[in-house]
Amino acid sequence: MTRPNPQTTPHHELRAEKARKNQEAALTAFVARKAEIDEILARLQALSDDHFNVGPDEVNWSHVGSLGHIAERLAEITAFAFGEDAPDE
Repeated sequence: MTRPNPQTTPHHELRAEKARKNQEAALTAFVARKAEIDEILARLQALSDDHFNVGPDEVNWSHVGSLGHIAERLAEITAFAFGEDAPDE
């Protein structure tokens, strides 16, 4: 597509073209962010599947605290994503 000439193209067409390009840029950024989140979720799922790299004989209260911290942050993120009230800390 050729670029509109600002001297001969009506203003409403120029605004529409600018809005279209802006929406395309937003979509590209959105897809990139979604891919970033998908990668983070996959890493977290793999770590969880491996019991956060802790064997049953190694578990101590520091591991419980670490998982509690992770659970709290994930609960905040989940509440934000679903438009819910943030959980109490």
